[in-house]
Amino acid sequence: MNVENGIHDAHYYVPAPSRWPIVGSVALFCMGLGAAFAMNSVPAGNWILLLGFAILIWMIFGWFGDVVKESQSGSYGQQVDYSFRWGMSWFIFSEVMFFAAFFGALFYTRVISVPELGFFSDTHSFLWSGFKESWPARTGPEAAPYTPMGAIGLPAINTALLLTSGATLTWAHWGLMAGKRGQLKLGLLFTVLLGTLFLTLQAVEYHHGWTELGLKMSSGAYGATFYMLTGFHGMHVLVGTIMLATMLVRTIRGHFSPEHHFGFEAAAWYWHFVDVVWLILFVFVYWL
Repeated sequence: MNVENGIHDAHYYVPAPSRWPIVGSVALFCMGLGAAFAMNSVPAGNWILLLGFAILIWMIFGWFGDVVKESQSGSYGQQVDYSFRWGMSWFIFSEVMFFAAFFGALFYTRVISVPELGFFSDTHSFLWSGFKESWPARTGPEAAPYTPMGAIGLPAINTALLLTSGATLTWAHWGLMAGKRGQLKLGLLFTVLLGTLFLTLQAVEYHHGWTELGLKMSSGAYGATFYMLTGFHGMHVLVGTIMLATMLVRTIRGHFSPEHHFGFEAAAWYWHFVDVVWLILFVFVYWL
């Protein structure tokens, strides 16, 4: 289907009915049920949760595999490309709102609740006797003492890794647009390796914080917001790394061309979004 002079061809590819949405629903049901059972110490909870994850992985491989086959067969036209772009744009917007909620909780705690707790002396004498306004606090009324995570060290190294990964991914994109397949493959490989290294160092950081700094989810508002923000970001880095690894495999198989490569672009959009979120996170969670 071509688009010339703003006129769209009437053809629009409509795929056959798919079983994957119902499979995904079953996966989410098992995950929710398993998590609820596990939190209430029901023996079968962990197994149901694991089953849900297994079904979800099967669905992802199957559904995206069908989309790749349809794309490679030439079934998709320009109008489908527009639909994919709008869909990915709205998905990333939803992710922006997702992180905005957690950053909002962080800013509310730092800018409103903590100052108010220190300002109203009669109130804080009941809630937290001896409270002195500071962020991050090093303890809490019911939290064991802990040491906040500093910006220098592993967090700074991980920032450099993600910034570098954004550059290598852009370099790979330039290679794709110029028809340089070797540059495309090498840039994707470097990006996947940098993402994997980021996750490894974050695991080391968590172990250090948990065992040596006493920093846990129960470490007051700071511990909760720290692990929620960095943990969810780490999950997004994992998803982005898997996406880019998939793009690397597709590239090795000869997929993508300078004219048709939205699968690569979608993964690149997602990765650059993850980079930007980390920069904001590094400044407001680690540094300030």
